[in-house]
Order: sequence, then structure tokens, then C-alpha cells
Amino acid sequence: MLPVRSVLVDFDGTACVHDVAEHLLEAFGDPAWREMDEAWERGEMGAPEGLTLQAAMLQRPTEEMVAFALDHCRMDPTFGPFVRRCREVQIPVTLVSDGFGLYIEPLLRAAGIEGVAVVTNTWIDGGAIAFPHGHPGCINCGTCKMRAVLDVPGPVAFVGEGPSDRYGALYAEVVYAKDALVRHCERDGVAYRPWVDFDDVWRDLTEGAPPPGPVAPVRCPGWMPRSPTG
Repeated sequence: MLPVRSVLVDFDGTACVHDVAEHLLEAFGDPAWREMDEAWERGEMGAPEGLTLQAAMLQRPTEEMVAFALDHCRMDPTFGPFVRRCREVQIPVTLVSDGFGLYIEPLLRAAGIEGVAVVTNTWIDGGAIAFPHGHPGCINCGTCKMRAVLDVPGPVAFVGEGPSDRYGALYAEVVYAKDALVRHCERDGVAYRPWVDFDDVWRDLTEGAPPPGPVAPVRCPGWMPRSPTG
């Protein structure tokens, strides 16, 4: 029996070894797309605003961009076996992404990965995006990973690698972090466990120490309240 009841996994750079959104923006967008990412990390704009501006740069047909993602981006080869192992012990795996959303299901199908819930933003053909999984009172993130963690049965394992994962990591009972997420966990006092691939995550879940528990601040440190008018 695993020491958790749910596993949440970031997509870009985690379940998929590439940041697909960055690949699409490099191929089809404007070089200014990086300025939006940097402004978000500095706390100068919310991710929905930045993602909306970036999405407007992507005027190619959705089918063309999905085909590009399928040709240039691959899933972590250990993710599919990890999902199957979790399914065998009745632990659901959910992908939680604050990316463009349009490429996740096609990449899963191409890799033959089934039975994974997806929580992400909604792509609208023609260069627009909607945020059905945002926080009703906060505009910092398009998909609120804090809510994603709190909405599934706990204890929760969270697997990620980037800045958009840091708020979900604060509320999970056990966090697997690499790359930029390591720095955020160390800054926020999150007792993370390093990982390279999903074999490492599975090994730790089945053989490691009990989950350390969440930091769980009363208010998420990324809180960026909506204005009274919207």
C-alpha cells in the first residue's frame, strides 16, 4: 500500500521531458514571449494575463501546433509505467498543468497512456485561452495547483520541476522536486525529495520514509487578489 491516496504531476518538463509551450512559442510565437514569463516570476503580472498575451502570438491552426508537438516533444518513458503501477494499487494520477493545454491529450494518446485525469487551461483555436481551473479570488495562476492538491483525496504526492509548481508543492504531503522547483522548495521550507525519473518516484513511494506533511500556509504566498470589478 502506498503512503498516499493521490498523485499529482506537472506536465511540461515533468511528465513530458520537454516544455511544450516553450517549444511552440519558439517555433510560432514572438521572441517577446519570454518577457511575460519573467514578469510573472517577478510578480508583476498574473499567469492568465501572460498566457493570454502569449496565446495571441500563436496564430497557427491547432492541428499544426499539435503535429509539431508530436514531432518534437516526447513523454518521459518512465511516466506510462508509473501510471500503470499506480492504477494497479488504485492510486489515481492527475496531470496538473498551467500551460496551453492543447497538446496534453494528443501526447498521452500517442504514448498509449490511459486513465489519467487532466487539469489544465483550455485552448481556443485562433490564439485564445480560458482558465476554468483558476482560483476564484486570485489571478496569479491560470490553473491553481494549490486547489488541485486540496481537491483530491489526501495524502497527496506532488511531482514537479518548475516555478508554476511551487504553490502546489506547499500543500502536498510529499513533494518530488528537480530543477527550478528545488530552489523554491528550499526557499519555502518544503521538505522535498529529489528525483530524476518516475522510477525514482515509485521507488521512494514504495520504499521511502513516511510523507513529511505539507507546509500548508493559511494563505498561499502567491496570492494576487482579483480587483473588485473582475
